[in-house]
Amino acid sequence: MSPRAGSAGQPTLAFVESPVQLLNVLEWAHAHALRTQGSGASERGAAIPAQGGPRSGAGSTAAIGPGASGAGPDAAAASAAAAGPAREKFILVVLSPTDPMTRGQLRRMAELARDEGHEVRWEEARGGAAAPFRTVGGLTPLLRRARRVVMGDPFSRYVQLLLTITRARELVVVDDGTATMEFVAQLARGERLVRWHRKGGRPGARDLLFAPVSAVARRRLTPRARRAVEVFSSMPIDEAPAGVTVTANDFSWTRSRFGPPRLTKGADLVGTSLVETGVVDGERYLEAVRGLVAAHGARRYFAHRRESPEKLHRLAVEVGLEVVRPDLPLELIARRGPIGRTILSFPSTVVHTLPLALVGTEVRVAVCDIDPAWLTDGASPRAQGFLSGVTGTARDVDRLSSLSPADSPRSASSA
Repeated sequence: MSPRAGSAGQPTLAFVESPVQLLNVLEWAHAHALRTQGSGASERGAAIPAQGGPRSGAGSTAAIGPGASGAGPDAAAASAAAAGPAREKFILVVLSPTDPMTRGQLRRMAELARDEGHEVRWEEARGGAAAPFRTVGGLTPLLRRARRVVMGDPFSRYVQLLLTITRARELVVVDDGTATMEFVAQLARGERLVRWHRKGGRPGARDLLFAPVSAVARRRLTPRARRAVEVFSSMPIDEAPAGVTVTANDFSWTRSRFGPPRLTKGADLVGTSLVETGVVDGERYLEAVRGLVAAHGARRYFAHRRESPEKLHRLAVEVGLEVVRPDLPLELIARRGPIGRTILSFPSTVVHTLPLALVGTEVRVAVCDIDPAWLTDGASPRAQGFLSGVTGTARDVDRLSSLSPADSPRSASSA
């Protein structure tokens, strides 16, 4: 990809709708700079020292400048200046959701993007019936001029609509969690783009109305002679379509800016939104968490941004966990610390990303399988297979068997 792609009149545009997407856009920008500036830049990037010193708590709202949580603007600027190769500056468009926790994390991540020198454009994309028309209309001139478009969620109807407008010669898809695995597989098989937990159900009226737009977006995401497509991912990808460039995300930006973390005794547990998406039964989930706490001594529960307040209240009151609502993606929280020496998780993105973000530390990541009995009647027919695949393809994690309410998890061999 040409390093001149972000020159005046032909900017790089990035569209994000979640904090994790924004983090991975910053990781892509870091990796892209290392690639385009050659081996000398790679050596400078590899030589970045880890930042030590005290860290703020996992859910705190302390300053989050690069390096240490208490660093001021001057320290943040000095850290950025010493961080290796100069990065192409781009326009990062936040298509803001309505969920307060997600919005808060996005605003925190936007601060980090501005620290890197990128322009952040915040769009109230869901602020009323007229918001989509206003947002798309305002972005159309930028889309027409963009040579490269970076996106975090190709399943998003918003992103698919924007793809029908752009003439960009280069499209980049960065991770939006484990959904990236499904996106690449569907693209390789020429299937319509449908999120894994919805696949198998009958398309609704809105799906049918939007089908022509989705079809155009899928064609745009298929490489052509005059259009390059890159997938930047930390996920295992086995079915990459012909012509798609797959680039590994090793979280080098995160590791260069934060940590190493201070480790605490005991275990921390990572929450999941599988109950909220209708995949896992709420009572079964509560029993599984109770079993993990009893077996591993977990004390803190890092809530997923989509988990319901009611469920989190029960975890605190009935299970006795300290519920933490992170103010940043968990990869940054864990790298900043303090963090438990063991991190427990159900099948999710973090079983792939945390071992990369925490490489070189003594943190152990362990994943507990989802028992088929936990699934709801409305779960997609593909749910169990997809979740098993997420666990089975994870590297550098320990496997824990699923547990019934009467059992506790049993350690299995490392994956």
